[in-house]
Amino acid sequence: MRSGSKQIERTGARWMMLASSLLAVISFATPALSQAGNPQTPPGENQAVTADPLSGFNEPMFTFNLKLDDWVLRPVASGYSFIAPQPVREGVGRFFDNARVIPRFANNLFQLKLAEAGTEVARFGINTTIGLAGFFDPADELFGLEEHPNDFGLTIRYYNIPTGPYLMLPFFGPSTIGDTVGLVADGAMDPISYFVPWWVSITVATGQRAVEAVNYRSLHMNQFEEADRYAIDLYGAVQDAYLQTRDHEVKKLHEEEW
Repeated sequence: MRSGSKQIERTGARWMMLASSLLAVISFATPALSQAGNPQTPPGENQAVTADPLSGFNEPMFTFNLKLDDWVLRPVASGYSFIAPQPVREGVGRFFDNARVIPRFANNLFQLKLAEAGTEVARFGINTTIGLAGFFDPADELFGLEEHPNDFGLTIRYYNIPTGPYLMLPFFGPSTIGDTVGLVADGAMDPISYFVPWWVSITVATGQRAVEAVNYRSLHMNQFEEADRYAIDLYGAVQDAYLQTRDHEVKKLHEEEW
């Protein structure tokens, strides 16, 4: 009975940590806003008219995310950028990127990209040691080992599995049904919830997400303003930019020979 209770507790902790990871991850939305703010971004062939059956949910969530940025994330990021020099903030970004090696490794493996999966392992070893826990990137700068970004949402697309309609998640930002499944799958690869009590894993995950979001936003302080300046329909621009970006990423996975 005791072992069964511990297993239930560990399972519950993993799902609670995934739920808590929703907090402060609006930074996932901001790359799409950067794309939307670039007037040179070419329209995608399949995104000229985008079906949006969940618009009744998506549009209020988009407004919520923008207000959250206006009232919380941007002010905090502004104060943080005043205290921390840009090289420090860039190093923090590299640190968090280095820590996400497991989803990159696993999804390259799922796509049978064995060389790329091996490169991710090598990059992690080099950057964690020589690169001081990932604050620097000697794997690329000294050894020419480039990062191969990947996630489970891209794995779904890689095998031509439909990802469903566009979905604007609160806190997370733009997604699709399939990409949301991918977020859960990638989150389940975080090993911390398997080895520590649930309250520790939730605290660590929430703190990590919050710091990561603030750090990313501090490096892109004018991103929303630039997007709003060029986009007549900011919601539609973000939607198109996100879907085009994902299509480009999976196309690159099919075409690239690393």
